[in-house]
Amino acid sequence: MVELANFGALRRRLGCIRADLLAGLAAERLGRLLPTASVAKVGPSLVMCQFRVSDVEDCDRRIAAIEAGFVRHFIIDEMSVRIELTFGAASGPTCVDDVALVEQAEAALAEARTAYRAVRHDVAPRAQGDIVRIARELDHAIDADELMLMYQPKVHVRRQEITSAEALIRWRHPERGLVMPGDFVPVAEQCQLIDRMTLWTIRRVIDDQATLAARGHALRLFINISGQLLGDAAFVEEACRLVGASDAKLGFEITETSVIRDPESAIANLQRFADFGITIAIDDYGAGLSSLAYLKQLPARELKIDKLFVTQLTSSNRDPLIVRSTIDLAHALEMEVVAEGVETHAALALLTVMGCDMVQGYLISRPVPLDALVTYLNEGAHRRPGPDPLTMFGGLNPVRREA
Repeated sequence: MVELANFGALRRRLGCIRADLLAGLAAERLGRLLPTASVAKVGPSLVMCQFRVSDVEDCDRRIAAIEAGFVRHFIIDEMSVRIELTFGAASGPTCVDDVALVEQAEAALAEARTAYRAVRHDVAPRAQGDIVRIARELDHAIDADELMLMYQPKVHVRRQEITSAEALIRWRHPERGLVMPGDFVPVAEQCQLIDRMTLWTIRRVIDDQATLAARGHALRLFINISGQLLGDAAFVEEACRLVGASDAKLGFEITETSVIRDPESAIANLQRFADFGITIAIDDYGAGLSSLAYLKQLPARELKIDKLFVTQLTSSNRDPLIVRSTIDLAHALEMEVVAEGVETHAALALLTVMGCDMVQGYLISRPVPLDALVTYLNEGAHRRPGPDPLTMFGGLNPVRREA
């Protein structure tokens, strides 16, 4: 039994629709690595392999071959994705019943899940070497201007206007090409580089916003703020100084779980940001441990529904209920709601009916460089009419109709 150990993290990063492809992609690669094996996807994150071996060592060698074969990343929608695996294996003579083997393999997998976490320290020397190397390169990249920003606009549903956009960081590595944030932001957090990288982002966003304004587009630009920075007094001081010294209209996006680390400091510093005119947005709402106790204390004006719920909005019975209740809750707390991960007209129509304020996703625009964003805004592509929500659903249950 081969399980995608990081399936949950990949689903949050890719969305449910693309995450559903992962087990199939893993099964295809397993089939190429083990051409004589019988390979089948048996769950959204689980693949079963059956093959004949001469001895237990032969089985171990095949597992090692699989691990080596999965070092190479998968490319999904221009994103580089690493699939981590956990194995549960069982073997026996040919007279053993297949059902018994499967049961034993499942039991081994259950043990391996715990063992995987416990023995991760065994591979730490190599992993630590990689982390140090990436940290050194990233430290240089910040000074050498190898980082770049992409912008993904948010459309106000009722006004059909783009009034804001999210800044997303990328790394133009001289050897590896474009590196996605999931491959270096965790290193930046671990190696105390996240403050420098975020301050670089704030400075660049301030400059880019001035460029947008000069070209006739007054947008509020949002920046993702790591949870560990909410308790960093030096970072908070410098961020406020940069914003106060400019006429920039910025927004900071924070995840709901980042406040839990140090609620008192986080809430106080978020209020300080808000006092400087920075709009606070709660990112990925619903993906973490939501706490209404913290939610009501935050000086937030926007709440972003995690794409985990949006991507299955028209194919699930429960997700529409969660999204609708979240929209009503946010409005009751005087916050506007942003739905991220909007990829279909059907999802957009349903969100419109539910009263969602803003949408963001590939249906509107992929993240693009600043010049491309200006072109997009000049062309007014977001105002092109799509299917009318009432016409699409005609008063019927939208979930059933879309399904």
